[in-house]
Amino acid sequence: MSLPTPSGLRVLLIEDQHDIAANIWDFLERRGHAMDHCADGVSGLARALQGGVDVIVLDLGLPRLDGLALCRRLREAGHGVPVLMLTARDTLEDKLRGYAEGADDYLVKPFAMRELDARLRALLRRTHAMAAGHGGPLAYDPRSMTATREGRQIPLTRLQGALLDLLLREAPRIVTHARLIEGAWGAQGADMAALQTQVYELRMLVDKPFAQPLIRSVRGVGYRLQVAA
Repeated sequence: MSLPTPSGLRVLLIEDQHDIAANIWDFLERRGHAMDHCADGVSGLARALQGGVDVIVLDLGLPRLDGLALCRRLREAGHGVPVLMLTARDTLEDKLRGYAEGADDYLVKPFAMRELDARLRALLRRTHAMAAGHGGPLAYDPRSMTATREGRQIPLTRLQGALLDLLLREAPRIVTHARLIEGAWGAQGADMAALQTQVYELRMLVDKPFAQPLIRSVRGVGYRLQVAA
């Protein structure tokens, strides 16, 4: 692993194609980041579970364990490190599946190295900007990526947590679709289908098991969190 600089990130690159991995390593290292690399999904998951990294660059098509399964297992283990997924697949369904498994961002090959660097820094800024929020019986801790309701702890993905964090901080005000997309996905954005998918999954976790739903849809505008009296 390369030595970090004060302004750099600790990046774990999980990529099986040697030339792509070497190019990413060289470019990001020149930008001041500390690099570590694994060439297959099994060793990549083992390294990711050790912690000590700021962000993971994860290829989708990996030997031994693919990127989607790796990301899912990482989230199931309670690790909230931001994950940027690399893939040659650019359909909406592929992107939605990646987000559903816990990816935070999605970059389609081929891509510009400067964009990769910018997205990694943006991911970490959004992570640091999230603060624990409370809304009556519902709370969220971004450090553990865990919501708490009625004493029950509920692990969330990074995107689900970003959406809930924003709804909690603004409750009971309405948060527009555009603001939720910006808050969760950043400058690169997403579309309504991606937002609706994530809100649906969030509701299934923090509303469906309980008697009173808290996340309310405001038709054509956005969503708001109903704070219980």
